[in-house]
Amino acid sequence: MTRFVSKFMSDESGATAIEYGLIAALIAVVIISAVTALGSTIKTKFNDVVTGMGGTAGA
Repeated sequence: MTRFVSKFMSDESGATAIEYGLIAALIAVVIISAVTALGSTIKTKFNDVVTGMGGTAGA
């Protein structure tokens, strides 16, 4: 039984999986934030172009 407990305590594979999961979640948050910000900027630019051409944006 003590051998099982010591083997369980020295096993770090679960910690590594959690670290990789946290890194993947952080990358996903950064990508979502960048796409959201970039999407708003692009929408504004397209609306400016449409308005400059004499049209109505969003129609």
